[in-house]
Amino acid sequence: MPPILEVSGLSYSYHTISGETKALSDISFQVETGEFIAIVGPSGCGKSTLLSLISGLLPPEEGSILINGVPLSKSQCRIGYMLQSDQLFEWRTIIQNAALGLEIQKKMDHAAEDRLHRLLKIYGLEQFEHSRPSELSGGMRQRAALIRTLALEPDLLLLDEPFSAMDAKMKSAVEHYLFTGKEFEGKTVLVITHDTREESLSQYDGIIHVGENGIYVE
Repeated sequence: MPPILEVSGLSYSYHTISGETKALSDISFQVETGEFIAIVGPSGCGKSTLLSLISGLLPPEEGSILINGVPLSKSQCRIGYMLQSDQLFEWRTIIQNAALGLEIQKKMDHAAEDRLHRLLKIYGLEQFEHSRPSELSGGMRQRAALIRTLALEPDLLLLDEPFSAMDAKMKSAVEHYLFTGKEFEGKTVLVITHDTREESLSQYDGIIHVGENGIYVE
């Protein structure tokens, strides 16, 4: 069986009128099915760009991305990408925001609705499903964005700093569920995190370090 994700020689630069900014250069690594991987590194080193490339939002300038041995553009793997900002729409309630992906993909049925309500309860938003985003704290909005991503039941889950707006208690609870909840069973997860404490990183199956000198995996 090929790895679920294989990145080889990946490079990407941002181009503006003032010039070129290299974001990633000759990045290579692979991730096995079911692994939980932390991506760490200083701000501006290309971590979010890496997830945008893996999700297909950006095309690589050089290199390749294979999903289960197949080029990303031809893969049938379900990829969920939670961006760093919550991207919630103020004119939709929290449950309507959480259901947006399901509606777009025309997958909103009774089973999906039940799953949404279950996720809202798990993440402490059951009492706020009819609230608007502006009525919620940053951490609550972040949880709503996570629910929207999970609702599509992705096989490969990309999370860009999913705990950054949460207080310590909620971060601990959500992080615990990330590693133990049945919603994550069998899923492969890549998480960008700035929490580099040993006790936090020890929960992951591997760590991808991104920096000015390239990338190394442990």
